[in-house]
Amino acid sequence: MTTPRGSGRKKQTPKTAGPRVPGPAEILAAAQSAVEAAQSVAGQALESAQLTAEHAFDAAVRLPPASAQLAAQLPDLIESLSVAIDRLNSTIDRLDRTLALADPAFAAYDRLLPRLEAMIALGEDVLGKLARLPGISMLGKVTGLGGRRPGEEEPPPKPPKRRR
Repeated sequence: MTTPRGSGRKKQTPKTAGPRVPGPAEILAAAQSAVEAAQSVAGQALESAQLTAEHAFDAAVRLPPASAQLAAQLPDLIESLSVAIDRLNSTIDRLDRTLALADPAFAAYDRLLPRLEAMIALGEDVLGKLARLPGISMLGKVTGLGGRRPGEEEPPPKPPKRRR
């Protein structure tokens, strides 16, 4: 039977004095495996380069003439686009400078428009209240402004009669 403490003997652990130094055989094996890995990677890279070159050659051979012409025109197209973008940028700059000059006028309009709207509303209120006064319709007929209500347009004038 065994005791709960175990077998009673202690296991011996090897004592190490410091880091282990590999021997010549291990160094040689590591160098050979590194050479094999480098050769394998170089072979794969060569195969990949060959496949890429074959695909590029196949694409160049199969490229239709119209596509080749379009590809040849790309530099000119890019140059034209560059010129158009430069002109657009200069136009935008000119517009920006013009708007900067007009900014004080816009600010004045913003301050002036609410006042004008208030004046128009006041005038409409005054005309509406005057229209309710007795006798104003007669005054309007005498002055030629009567017969209209606020908000109505003036009727078009009658065409003159022709004489025979």
